[in-house]
Amino acid sequence: MRDDAERSPEDLFDGFPEGLALCRAVQMAVSTIGEATTTATKSQVAFRRRRGFAYVWRPGQYVNSAVPAVLTIVLPREVRSDRFKEVVHPSANVWMHHIELHEADELDDQVLGWLAEAFASAG
Repeated sequence: MRDDAERSPEDLFDGFPEGLALCRAVQMAVSTIGEATTTATKSQVAFRRRRGFAYVWRPGQYVNSAVPAVLTIVLPREVRSDRFKEVVHPSANVWMHHIELHEADELDDQVLGWLAEAFASAG
């Protein structure tokens, strides 16, 4: 098994093509906002500037779930929306907003706006 420095989104989503397609769709969406690094570990794909601002992960890795991918958007404030499966507040000025993704078209203007805000706050 490769160490995290050599992992790719294909490693994380090996055998889960729907999740990989959603991860790549998030990567394309992020690229329309600006330049960010993409790092894959055994648990997630992270999009970063100075800090991480978005993460894609496969919930089936941890619990019994048919959801292909979850997008976590890190914002400096809490956003209330029915689109979020969960919002957690791990530290001051950090709210992690989890969106279950089933289709790439869920990455609409509203989600892109949240990603752009997260991108800006991570700079």
